[in-house]
Amino acid sequence: MLDLSYLRDKVDVLRDALRKRNYDLEILDKVLEVDARRRELIKKTDELRALKNEKSKLIGQFKREGKPVDEILDQLKEIDTRLKELEEERKKVEEEFWYLWSMIPNVPHESVPVGPDESANVEVRRWGEIPDFDFEPLPHWELGEKLGILDIKKGGELAGSRFVVYKGLGARLEWALINYFRDKARENGYVEILPPFLVNERTMFNSGQLPRFREEMYYIERDGLFLVPTAEVPLTSLHAGETLDEDRLPLYYFAYTPCFRREAGAHGRDVRGIKRMHQFNKVELYKFTLPEQSYDELEKMVRNVEGILQELGIPYRVVLLSTGDMGFAAAKTYDIEVWAAGQNAWLEASSISNVEDFQARRAGIRVRRRNGRKELVHTLNGSGLATPRVLIALLENNQQRDGSIVIPEVLRPYVGEEVIRP
Repeated sequence: MLDLSYLRDKVDVLRDALRKRNYDLEILDKVLEVDARRRELIKKTDELRALKNEKSKLIGQFKREGKPVDEILDQLKEIDTRLKELEEERKKVEEEFWYLWSMIPNVPHESVPVGPDESANVEVRRWGEIPDFDFEPLPHWELGEKLGILDIKKGGELAGSRFVVYKGLGARLEWALINYFRDKARENGYVEILPPFLVNERTMFNSGQLPRFREEMYYIERDGLFLVPTAEVPLTSLHAGETLDEDRLPLYYFAYTPCFRREAGAHGRDVRGIKRMHQFNKVELYKFTLPEQSYDELEKMVRNVEGILQELGIPYRVVLLSTGDMGFAAAKTYDIEVWAAGQNAWLEASSISNVEDFQARRAGIRVRRRNGRKELVHTLNGSGLATPRVLIALLENNQQRDGSIVIPEVLRPYVGEEVIRP
């Protein structure tokens, strides 16, 4: 959530930011309209309270002077009735205002390229060589079926579309990736957290998932809980409501969770294979930092993820997202895309963002400077990594003519095999 100073002093900056992010400016006009009503109600309420105080003081004075107080009491009764009406109206307007204000996205950092969508993204660098096969490489869904390691049909029978069953070495390879990512996160100085996989509404709000993305989430109405769409959600609220001493920052955390997403806006996209699932596994990296450190920490997080992909031998590219392609809470985002030979395409495997104080303001997370001054911390999050796209890249890039898959050397101790054979 943004600071209200944007409405008081920087509304032109905010309007320009929304335009760059390809947002309809109607929402800002609505926020300004409701804010004007809100402030007018606050003014009227304060004036009535002041009048009530004046009238209340007169009662004591009139009694001392022996004057009748019936008229003043009638006036106070009218004021109380009007105050009650105004308070009820103000409460409704306040709720409407904060709902609309929470739907306003973050302001992009000045270094973010301006553009309407992914067409304006900028490739920053790439690593590795695209594999050159002397045969026609197969996509992962065909490889997985032939090897008996991915059963998409059975996943559909058990749960519906966009689910999969990992079998045998497929399941071992999935767990190998998860545990390898966990080990690398620890090596890079992140502290492991095992959070709940169900969270409440406040926790979802703190991370920026609510109210905007409610339709994308799985919700258990009876219990009022959401299945986590990413470990970013519980990690954001680890220090909710706290004031951290400056000397404690930065804090590095990571967490493995399954991730659950309805993908309500992705109908008909990536329907084959495991590119876009309702349930998938991910190791998430998260940082709480001082504001002046956050952009250096963003680059470090990107390098952490790059190091993992380099050890796995997966060709990748780092892409800086444009204003029109960034996520709701992000001020700046890098995507890391891996090469998938069977589809002749780049697939997003990690998204790494600095959200500045956007989440910290929602969650009430501050830092106490050495001089005693308090301010909001900055938070960063990144996939380190999500398994489906990495698994796709491993299968498609490492396939052999006989249909086998060579397992990267760093994963062999986790899998217990060097090759997956038909």
